[in-house]
This record gives sequence, C-alpha cells and structure tokens, in this order.
Amino acid sequence: MHAESEISHDVAGPASSESPLHALLTSAPKLDIRPEFRSGSDHFPPVVMGTVAGFSESGLPLVTFSGNPESEPVPARHTCSITVSDLGREAVLVFEGHDSRKPVILGLLQGSVALQQSEEQPEPLNVSLDGEQVNLTAKNEIVLRCGKASITLTRAGKIIIRGAYLLSRSSGVNRIKGGSVQIN
Repeated sequence: MHAESEISHDVAGPASSESPLHALLTSAPKLDIRPEFRSGSDHFPPVVMGTVAGFSESGLPLVTFSGNPESEPVPARHTCSITVSDLGREAVLVFEGHDSRKPVILGLLQGSVALQQSEEQPEPLNVSLDGEQVNLTAKNEIVLRCGKASITLTRAGKIIIRGAYLLSRSSGVNRIKGGSVQIN
C-alpha cells in the first residue's frame, strides 16, 4: 500500500531522479508511435512525388514514383480530375494503408517544369467515346490506311484519297468545288 501512495504522490508532483515514477519511466521501452510505411521491407515517406504515366483499361490513372515495387506504372485512385492532357504531370501521392501498391493521387503540381510541354511533342489524342466526336490531331500529317486504300491529311491543307475503287454517293446535292476542277 505504501508504494502505491508514493507513486500516486509522485505523479501529482515532478518526477525527480530518485522517485519510483522516474525509474519506471526511464526503464520502460521507447515506443515509436509513428505509422510505418512498408512495401515488404522498404520504408516510404507519407507523401511521395510521382508522375502520371497513362491510364489503365478501367480508366484509372497509372503513376510512376521513386520506390515503386512494380516494374510498370501502377493504377492509382484519385481525388482530383485526371485527363489525357495531364500525362507527364507531377502528382502528389499518398498510399492507402501505407501500401506502395495502392497509391492515391491527392493533386497535381501546378507550374512545375514537368508540366510544360515542348513544341516538339505532339498534341494528345482526343477521343470522345459517346459517338459524337473523334478528334485526331497531328503536327504534320494524319494517314488513315486499310489495305490499298488511304486518306491523308497534310499540314498544308491537302486531302489525298487513294484507292483501287472510289465511290461518292449522296442523297442530296453532290458538289465538286475548287479553284479549278480537273477530270482525268
């Protein structure tokens, strides 16, 4: 009983170096209460910078980051809108359950060097899947080819249609207009 009252008395006052409480506190093992971030035996910081590398078949953005345990980019959940135009942008990543195979994109960095696309890079392919619009953009030329048939669009504004057989039908007026029209 006497020891209990000493400890409770010491708790109320400062723990001197001779007190039983001080002895108890200094002999207790140190606890690290910080959450661990592991992928196998690797440790990661709570926030990691990564890069948006593409999209999975299910539409999730794929990210690469330093310490990625996979050899390929991994799918990431996201808290912000990510589109094709965001490819190559730097992303702020956290990891669900401290698992490096489960990244979550918190946001995309603004104004970083990685965001600026050079003029040498082609415009991204814009595809609308709702059936209303398909927009293909290229810097110099677009060629649609199937067997012996092709349609070529050039930067200079030329449209070249080639094929073994060409048919033009219209239920309305079928006009041929140009600066000059040559037949054969």
